[in-house]
Amino acid sequence: MPSTLLLPDRATAQDLATFLARAARLDPGGAVRLQAGGGVLAVSAAVVHPQGLLDRSPTVLGLRSLALVDGAVDAVVAIAELASALQGAMGAGDAPAEPGAPVELRVPDPVRSVVWAAITPPRSGWQRMAPLEPAPLAAAARAGIEEVAAAVPGALGADLVHRVRREVWGRALPGHDHIPAGAAFALESLGFLGDDPVQQFASGAWLRFSTRRGHVLVKQVVGAL
Repeated sequence: MPSTLLLPDRATAQDLATFLARAARLDPGGAVRLQAGGGVLAVSAAVVHPQGLLDRSPTVLGLRSLALVDGAVDAVVAIAELASALQGAMGAGDAPAEPGAPVELRVPDPVRSVVWAAITPPRSGWQRMAPLEPAPLAAAARAGIEEVAAAVPGALGADLVHRVRREVWGRALPGHDHIPAGAAFALESLGFLGDDPVQQFASGAWLRFSTRRGHVLVKQVVGAL
């Protein structure tokens, strides 16, 4: 039986729709992981991730947490299918959902073989580190985007495109040898950067970069940087 999630209002549903649209721009055929329970819906999407056992790319996930009235699920679903279901739940045309009314979202059937979704960040043990200013992160993200665009100007093979992206987003940020540029790319592309500092945390092989708008989680391949 399909799972159903009850979002508190249309504003929360629109917040989710915005996150899905940004994730879809990064990976039009991609998927997100939904983890719901205890009044919270966590939605994560892979921005950078390895493509095979020999790939040294970091795993970079974007995470948005939303309020939830009811429902429990842990599933990986296609972004396009979830966005379509959400649009239908919010209503369209002459019958949109009332702004303050709960929005009932039917979770699409799960997808298989999404390797990054099997990698679960730690829930505890995070150690606070020095905060980061957002402007250099945004600048690094834009510089990387321009570098990737210049390196793959035409319709090249998927392997070459991935190699270029791996080199650019796996590279350490200037002055921060422990942070791959892909973390800055995720923060900027998913709309998580603002005027507030980016708080960073560490737990084992994982890093977390948090703002009021969302979180980026990074797992490095040992010895990659």
